Amino acid sequence: MKIAPSLMASGLLPSASLVEALVHISNEVTSMEKLSFLQSRNSTSMIRQIKLLSSLFEEVRESNSPLPPSSILCLTELFSVIRRMKLLIQECKAGSALWNLVQVEFVSQQFYLLVKEMGRALDILPLSLLDVSSDVREQVELLHKQAKRADVFVDPLDCQRREELFQVMAKNNNNKVTMDCKKVEEIMWDLGLRSPVDYREEIWRLEVEIQKQAGTGGLIVVSNINNLISLVTYSKSVIFGDDGSDKIKEDIEQHPVVTHRKYDCSSSSHPLALNIPDELRCPISLDLMRDPVIVASGHTYDRISIAQWINAGHHTCPKSGQKLIHMALIPNYALKSLVYQWCQDNNVPLSDPSSSSLQKLLDGGSNSDLLVDKAVDHIAATKSAVEVVKMTADFLVGKLATGSTEIQRQAAFELRLLAKAGMDNRRIIAEAGAIPFLINLLSAQDPRTQENAVTTLLNLSIFDKNKVLIVEAGALDGIIEVLQTGRSMEARENAAAAIFSLSMIDDCKVTIGARPRAIPALVELLREGTTVGKRDAATALFNLAFYNANKVRIVVSGAIPLLANLLVDDKAGITDDALAVLALLCWCSEGLKEIRETRMVVPLLVDLMRFGSPKGKENSVTMLLRMCRNGGEDMTGRLLVNPRSIPSLQNLATDGSPKAKRKADALLRIFNRHCSQSHVSVE
Repeated sequence: MKIAPSLMASGLLPSASLVEALVHISNEVTSMEKLSFLQSRNSTSMIRQIKLLSSLFEEVRESNSPLPPSSILCLTELFSVIRRMKLLIQECKAGSALWNLVQVEFVSQQFYLLVKEMGRALDILPLSLLDVSSDVREQVELLHKQAKRADVFVDPLDCQRREELFQVMAKNNNNKVTMDCKKVEEIMWDLGLRSPVDYREEIWRLEVEIQKQAGTGGLIVVSNINNLISLVTYSKSVIFGDDGSDKIKEDIEQHPVVTHRKYDCSSSSHPLALNIPDELRCPISLDLMRDPVIVASGHTYDRISIAQWINAGHHTCPKSGQKLIHMALIPNYALKSLVYQWCQDNNVPLSDPSSSSLQKLLDGGSNSDLLVDKAVDHIAATKSAVEVVKMTADFLVGKLATGSTEIQRQAAFELRLLAKAGMDNRRIIAEAGAIPFLINLLSAQDPRTQENAVTTLLNLSIFDKNKVLIVEAGALDGIIEVLQTGRSMEARENAAAAIFSLSMIDDCKVTIGARPRAIPALVELLREGTTVGKRDAATALFNLAFYNANKVRIVVSGAIPLLANLLVDDKAGITDDALAVLALLCWCSEGLKEIRETRMVVPLLVDLMRFGSPKGKENSVTMLLRMCRNGGEDMTGRLLVNPRSIPSLQNLATDGSPKAKRKADALLRIFNRHCSQSHVSVE
């Protein structure tokens, strides 16, 4: 189990300090208010559960009895879990309501995972050894059962609110439809946004979220958050009126920018300048944004103004001063439709007289390798998110093909993130021709470039049709090279994951296994990799082992001793994965022989029949049954000598899965036949 880093730094806390820390942290959580609008049930349940545990901690403290050594690890883990529960509730309370609504399944999953972690910690709590009352003991046992049975809870009302929000935004992206301000106000009210101050705080929280996302290359995520900001700012103006006229002036004082004129509404050339909502003005020109676009920092500008700024040689965000990691301009469709609606409401002409000057700027602009070009500019002609991805993919693939080493690294990183976002994105990136260029980058000298390239191919391969394209493009040798000699461990591990993904296709199992270096490189990663890397290697070997010829190759490569050691390696934590590979290998004679001769395996399998996971129990009894059927009296005798064999089998025959029961019954019958020769029966 993982222990909180702060505790590991100096080892486990002394028992008295640990109990005091548990009492303190649990009291902090139980004194917190439940979340009022989102995740209300999850937070209420979590606080109630910690309240039950706080009674346990307080009684342990009051007893003044020394803690049994076996309880220290469990209580340390409980401290870590409760601390993270506290942080989760605080983050939900302090974060953007709209963004939490959009991510409602993800946030609900975080609550669920922490409850399950608490349940796993209670698995090893020696409750009977603690000096506590029977009432508290019963409460904790009940809590333990509830945590083990817990499931993800997503409030249907939250899902309904999110669907209504998406419908409003979808209609708003159609310029022929006026935004339903009443529906927006209802949604905001349900989320606790009920005053201009609430709206301003929500905008600030969304901007904070953008700062987390901006700079990571998450173009689509940043664009989505900007759409939410546009919706909140515009609806605030419509619902409450323009109550923040000094906001732009404050922003400009805090973040000086080069403007086309002094900030003076009365001197603006537009007759309605005084009435233009602040959120619809470009921070550079202070004019109405006819074509708003988002830069890498997450801020929005009018396309002409920011294009002139970039083509003048600037590589920073005018408002924040932050260096732009790319120069792509992503259309802010939500804000553009709000501009359209505002223009209609105020009888402002929609034609943009400066559009021709923009074309001249792009046609006559510098030929240097700036990331502002016609391909990205053309995105403004589309309104579909799919079209945005298409244009972004085309743009980034172009940079893979012609960019400098630094630009290729960044473009590969952008594609890596884009390919992580969904099946449509993976299809679109492949159709844009990215795969051959990514294969070329597998041999890059720069570790980050190589890592981004192999990880992007991994993400693309999740889409089944891309698997064939990647193999046919000749990627296997490059991926195997990265697996064997990659410039970073993460690159090697992701190469193993890519091989696992590609080997889902039966023909690829044959092709990969036939590569002389593939299986030995996976086996080497079993020895050298991190926990994640060992799991990636084991799952890849598992897939490959379904092809019979590969079973022998895996055995010959020395995998069995490594897999046997992983069965007891708590740090690696991949017992089930290692066991699944061994279960397949025992179906070839070479594998069965070596497993049988590895003496540590049999006692481990006996223990796993009782203490393993459901799947682990099935694989353990399957392997033992096969060894007895093919190992004769000697193997059966070795099992019978182990005093835990029969009790474990009897438990499995009673409480195991249907498959495990059948196997356990069959093995017990073999035992009975063996024992009958000595006039001893197995009951």
